[in-house]
Amino acid sequence: MAQAGVAVVTGAGTGVGRAVARTLAGAGWRVAFVGRRGALLEQAVAEAGGGLALPCDITDPAQVEAMVARVVAEWGRLDLLFNNAGRGFKAATIDETPVEEWLDVVAVNLTGSFLCARAAFAQMRRQEPMGGRIVNNGSVSAQAPRPGSVAYTATKHAITGLTKSLSLDGRPFDIACGQIDIGNALTEMAQAMTVGVPQADGSVRAEPTIDPQAVADAVLYMAGLPLSANVPFMTVMATKMPLVGRG
Repeated sequence: MAQAGVAVVTGAGTGVGRAVARTLAGAGWRVAFVGRRGALLEQAVAEAGGGLALPCDITDPAQVEAMVARVVAEWGRLDLLFNNAGRGFKAATIDETPVEEWLDVVAVNLTGSFLCARAAFAQMRRQEPMGGRIVNNGSVSAQAPRPGSVAYTATKHAITGLTKSLSLDGRPFDIACGQIDIGNALTEMAQAMTVGVPQADGSVRAEPTIDPQAVADAVLYMAGLPLSANVPFMTVMATKMPLVGRG
């Protein structure tokens, strides 16, 4: 396994991001907790026993560049980006999805991931020793959509394209890129799973969930590989959720 280094985790104030950032810190990584809400980031850093709380709007190119520059000024390099920040929208058909909601979901999930990966890639390419790893948070929606999820699903399919492109473009610079597709981690965003969510057959049913720590452990494994090895795609999901038989 590779030695722990310097990591940036976006969306680190809550849910999966918080669990991953805390787990990396516990394994010896120096972690920048990045997100929109400073108070939550400070709480997460305190909970982890150390790190940098860096408020940042990942849809703003200047803020993203400044965030990466701050990490490098503090720790000298960047070894890992967990591109995690994202958002969804309530279940709605495409004609019932407001254009402004589409634009916002695309801005956060896709453009934000692009901007963070762009800044991280540039740093990893020019640092010495060269290289690093980018792990994108996809979703099981990148494999099979839920009803009424057009904006979220479209962006998560796009994340798969981002992952493949970065994996290829990073080869000359020892930059590895992989993706973790998560199914039903019990975060604030997934609370509805415990009550009932629309199914492909038109019914509404509750679904099994998993502790976000299971995801954090998987990301830690991916992060700890030497740069000569990579997990291009991993799915971590509730064992009995209907993904495999959806349709």
